[in-house]
Parts: sequence; C-alpha cells; structure tokens
Amino acid sequence: MNVILKWKYKTPRGIQAWMTSDELPAHMAMLMAKDIEKTGRSLDLYFLDDRGMKWSLKEFEKFTSKKEESPSSVEIIFDGSYDKETGEAGCGAVIYFAEGRKKKRIRVNKALSYLENNNEAEYAALWTGLQELKEIKVDDTEIVIKGDSKVVISQLSGEWAVYEPLFTRWMDRIEDTLKELRLQPIYEFISRNDNKEAHRLAVQALKGTEIESVIELDE
Repeated sequence: MNVILKWKYKTPRGIQAWMTSDELPAHMAMLMAKDIEKTGRSLDLYFLDDRGMKWSLKEFEKFTSKKEESPSSVEIIFDGSYDKETGEAGCGAVIYFAEGRKKKRIRVNKALSYLENNNEAEYAALWTGLQELKEIKVDDTEIVIKGDSKVVISQLSGEWAVYEPLFTRWMDRIEDTLKELRLQPIYEFISRNDNKEAHRLAVQALKGTEIESVIELDE
C-alpha cells in the first residue's frame, strides 16, 4: 500500500505552508511522519491513500499494525470441470498465502449443478476460491489470480469483451467481492500442466469427493 503524506509546516516566526511528500510505501511514510513530528513544527499531519481516504498518524499506525497480522502474498489458482451430459460441475481452488512468517495453503472444491458450460464452471471455481478469502480475512492487498481458462482470465482482465449475460453475472459477483475486500487482482494465464492441483480438486468434486483443508507449508 502506497500513501502520500501531507502536513502544514510552521516556522519559528509563524509562517505556515503545506508540504506534500512523494507517494511512499506505508512503512516509509510512517517513519517520515514520526520524524516530522519530532521537529515540533508540523500541524494537521495526515496520510492520503490511493482511494482518497484520509488517515491521522494514530489511525494509520493502528491500521498498519493490524495489516502486518493479515494474510499477505495471496495467490489463487482455480479450475473447473464440466460434464455436458449431466450439467454437473466440479470447482477447485488452491490458495497460497503468508501469515506472518508462516506460509500456508488452502485446498477447496465444490460440486455444483445446473451450470451451462465449462466456462461457467471456470468462473464458479474462481468464485469458490474468493469465498475462502473472506474466511481467512484477506483485506486491502494485491492478489495473483491464475487459471488455464483463456476466456475467464482475458475477460476479467479486460483484454476480451464480454457479450454473454451468463458470464457478465459471474463477473459482477467476482468484481463485487474484490471491491468488498478491497483487493487489487493481477490476472495470469497458466498452462494446464501448471494447473494440475486445482484441476485434480475440480475432478474430485465432480466425482463426489469434496475437500477443504488448510496446512502450513515447510520453508
């Protein structure tokens, strides 16, 4: 998270002027703010984030302290499997993230009925992964979203236009969730060979085996 630091500087003779920093990473802005306050010549110091939100030093210090405890370095890998004859689908998602110094992995899948095609199953798989982010309280961070569906990745990233109402509805759900959690997605298309874990989860769900697990990974 980057912010701008703003403060009013007051000289010993009472002359006042507003000062503005460059955009800085949160931890650097915090160090600068504390250094400025030590001079005893700053008034109305505050932080401004890229959404226009304004923070006092006390508020921002509390926010950054809480932020250090939140999950970070989040990556979702998703895949969907679809049976044309039954309309049944399996959705799989693997989530990697850091929690402090610990690195963790979530594996989750789900069986869904009455979907229309494989692309919808892919959208549903990503949706399944995003719901897990709510459970672990991911908030206000970048996330990397990987999948082997060229349609889903290209449409969500804005590279391809979306004409199908079915896909538009799924996109709205996904984008509403990203907005709710204040997440900044980075979309990455990967090969099927690099998506074996999520694919296996999707196939298992389609066959009736549902999984939800969290483990701590070895360094």
